[in-house]
Amino acid sequence: MRKNVTLVMVLAMIISLLAACGGKEESNNAAAPAPSEGAKLEKPALKIGATAGPYSDMVSKAIKPIMEKKGYTIEVVEFNDYVQPNKALANGSIDANLFQHIIYLKKFSADNKLDLKEVISVPTAPMGLYSKKFKTLEEIKEGSTLAVPNDPANLARTLLMLQDIGIVTVKKDADPSKISEKDIEQNPKNLVVKPLEAAQLPRTVDSTDLAVVPGNFALAAKMDLTSAIKLENMNENYRNVVAVKTADIEAQFAKDLKAVIESPEFEKAIDEQFKGFSKPEWMAKK
Repeated sequence: MRKNVTLVMVLAMIISLLAACGGKEESNNAAAPAPSEGAKLEKPALKIGATAGPYSDMVSKAIKPIMEKKGYTIEVVEFNDYVQPNKALANGSIDANLFQHIIYLKKFSADNKLDLKEVISVPTAPMGLYSKKFKTLEEIKEGSTLAVPNDPANLARTLLMLQDIGIVTVKKDADPSKISEKDIEQNPKNLVVKPLEAAQLPRTVDSTDLAVVPGNFALAAKMDLTSAIKLENMNENYRNVVAVKTADIEAQFAKDLKAVIESPEFEKAIDEQFKGFSKPEWMAKK
């Protein structure tokens, strides 16, 4: 009889303990708040590549601060050539880049079988015609020496700019990918055209009559863009773009990058810190 009573008491204690644990667990579960439907998801850390100089500055000073206000963590990755930024983007080492115009992006992607896509164009440093000897186009003397970039991409832009301002005319059938000074059809002032490496051009401004200097090299040499005799009337195809992998074009971070660049805060940063940059048509029309 005593054994039966003891067994009953033990069973009662076990049931009581189980009930208490169950109640405690239910109590704990009830105390944990359910995530609200509008809860903010944590934004990712992004790596944005850019060539050292004005475009890494643009990411650091005009894009990064606004993206970080949106909750992103941004790391700026600097490159010193025009090959690695796209390869790094394609292999996932970085999430976006800013250094190239759309023509270069499409050709490089096709040549290297990369699937990359532009997000939006940005204000871009224009080429300029610089001189320490002449202040206006009208002052340029016959037979003056004119230093120009020797790579086809920059030379094509140079000759189109010189044609646009009335200094030369270019053959209509000139191939932009193989263009040279031999494609100049008319040269009324008999300028002596001297092709040089683009990076050397800022140094020639002091030693030659005239020099056409691409904007990024001018800024790297601490030149004032607004001191040019004439700045390029930039074709939209030559404006630099933010690029991502095509698979990411609809990703939220790509949409946020586009929204940031379209924001008044971004344009204000450009006006204050990137004087002389040529704005894309979409921005100029706002």
